[in-house]
Amino acid sequence: MENLSNPDENDDHQSPRSIDQNDQSAVETPVYSTMSIDSFVYPRTCSETTSGFSDQIDETNSFCSEASPCNWPVLTESKSSKCLSGLEMQSNECLVVQEIYEPELETMKERFAKLLLGEDMSGSGKGVCTAVTISNAITNLYATVFGQNLRLEPLETEKRALWKREMNCLLSVCDYIVEFIPRCQNLSNGATVEVMESRPRADIYINLPALRKLDSMLMEALDSFQNTEFWYAEEGSLSMKSARSSTGSFRKVIVQRKEEKWWLPVPLVPSEGLSDKARKQLKNKRESTNQIHKAAMAINSSILSEMEIPDSYMTTLPKCGKSSVGDSIYRYMSGSGRFFPEQLLDCLNISSEHEAVQLADRVEASMYTWRRKSCLSNSKNSWNMVKDLMSTTERTDKNYVMAERAETLLFCLKQRYPELSQTSLDICKIQYNKDVGKAVLESYSRVLEGLAFNIVAWIDDVLYVDKTMRGSE
Repeated sequence: MENLSNPDENDDHQSPRSIDQNDQSAVETPVYSTMSIDSFVYPRTCSETTSGFSDQIDETNSFCSEASPCNWPVLTESKSSKCLSGLEMQSNECLVVQEIYEPELETMKERFAKLLLGEDMSGSGKGVCTAVTISNAITNLYATVFGQNLRLEPLETEKRALWKREMNCLLSVCDYIVEFIPRCQNLSNGATVEVMESRPRADIYINLPALRKLDSMLMEALDSFQNTEFWYAEEGSLSMKSARSSTGSFRKVIVQRKEEKWWLPVPLVPSEGLSDKARKQLKNKRESTNQIHKAAMAINSSILSEMEIPDSYMTTLPKCGKSSVGDSIYRYMSGSGRFFPEQLLDCLNISSEHEAVQLADRVEASMYTWRRKSCLSNSKNSWNMVKDLMSTTERTDKNYVMAERAETLLFCLKQRYPELSQTSLDICKIQYNKDVGKAVLESYSRVLEGLAFNIVAWIDDVLYVDKTMRGSE
């Protein structure tokens, strides 16, 4: 059938693009979503199109004379004009629907092109692998949706729909990452045979539903902050001459905070503080969100631990573990007595997150240096071979003992500073990872961990202001 739409009419439909300005590490990401499956405009079938003719056929004049070689339906001029007008109306409706979905279709094409090109728009084949592309897409989507959300308030409807639509699209790749497992099947004749059936891969089967649940719980937590007793004032309106209150003491409160972030909106509470009910609800929400943060962090740590260590990281390790951690830490770790990592951390007096990350990088590098040395006589370049030999290495070996103590110190450091950013090894693993399933789980758990941490911090800000106001009374 003749195409009813004019292709030249759609040449000017190009989707606008938006670049996230809040996350400097994010690459370009469109603000709106990929087109969903339900958004496609399916062409009408032949039977649906010809139904317009069959309804207009006159039974008396519907067949040709007997001399006619075939009995085709014949339409009179008036009735055929009605059918054509009906088809014209249908074609106009199709054009309207096509115009509605054209921006989403263009966005889908752009996303698909970026995935195939590996974000290398030159087409020279120097792009990153699919796993890194999907990981960057999830990270950038989080920055687009939550980058400007700095308050305890429900997420905007458009951003919520964008987050749900885009994440469903990005997570759909996990539906096709499967493994085969045996299953017994009973036949009609009573015989039992063993067949292989597919199911999602074990790590995806366990972690992805948990992450989806944590995602919905965080959305519910944000939705619960409606009609609250606290509110916010922007940095430019700290004169406290707002419509709701004019207390005038919050500038002093914010200055006294340990780490002031000037770009964050200032929480405000009534002059007498929050009510007991509101304070109790805030503390309960903080506790539940903190549990979500711990769960997301545990999933992220487990996924990172399962990723392979790139050879590029192993080649950059120092030749001596002592030079990595320093003389003072090495003397404490190499003592003949029992090793107490908590006491060592107390003596170091770590004052900032930057110092904690630097210490974690040095301890982690020395740990793998000592592990490699403990298997030096039989080791190869592959870290998998070193890992296998570690199980058979004599546990009294000095390098092995130092590696175990370094691992214990690193674990205690991460326990003491749970908000610690990723180490150099974690970043290297994400950069060189080629497993698409692990990339999706790692990036999804990482952004949920960041969102949960932010909600806890915002609740702490409100509780801090409330406590200061009640103390000033």
